[in-house]
Amino acid sequence: STLFPYTTLFRSDVVVVGGGNVAADVARTAVRTTNGKVTMLCLEQRNEMPAAQDEVAEVEAEGITIFNGWGPKEVIKDENGNVKAIVFKKCTSVKDADGKFNPQYDENETKTIECQNILMAIGQSAQWGKLAEGTKIEIRRNGTVVADKITYQTSEEDIFVGGDIYHGARFAIDAIAEGKEGMVSINRFVHPGQSLTIG
Repeated sequence: STLFPYTTLFRSDVVVVGGGNVAADVARTAVRTTNGKVTMLCLEQRNEMPAAQDEVAEVEAEGITIFNGWGPKEVIKDENGNVKAIVFKKCTSVKDADGKFNPQYDENETKTIECQNILMAIGQSAQWGKLAEGTKIEIRRNGTVVADKITYQTSEEDIFVGGDIYHGARFAIDAIAEGKEGMVSINRFVHPGQSLTIG
């Protein structure tokens, strides 16, 4: 079709972009909340996907199509600005020789998926900018922060962290639990004379 100047047209009502546990949950939720077809695409090959293997198996068991080795290239909209399709380009490698995230693509090999909804569930990293300047915060190479594993207190005594910024991507429930524990530590910290660890 002239509307889709790319190769390999496929149809799906919902397209989920991502290959981690969150993307798997998003895709499985989309199956339950729509009457349509759900498709999941990610940069990684099946054996490289960050999602747990049992999560991937459950996605497939629910009839969700997974296309491995594809990255988003372009979203096509109709005359009203609504999503009409998404174009993916072939991902030839996800990491470089040093193991750093550095996706490489074959721009000439594309896959177009006609769809009404696109849900992004891709990894993110912290961009600190100048936020930590003038503090004692220790930032790891991956952008996470060094903190006490019990109190979540950083090297800057009045800054506490938890969730992805502490350990990288995990489950939302981990961040919720750490937020609660961090709140206990902060409450103790602002009341002089209290220990952050006793009890």
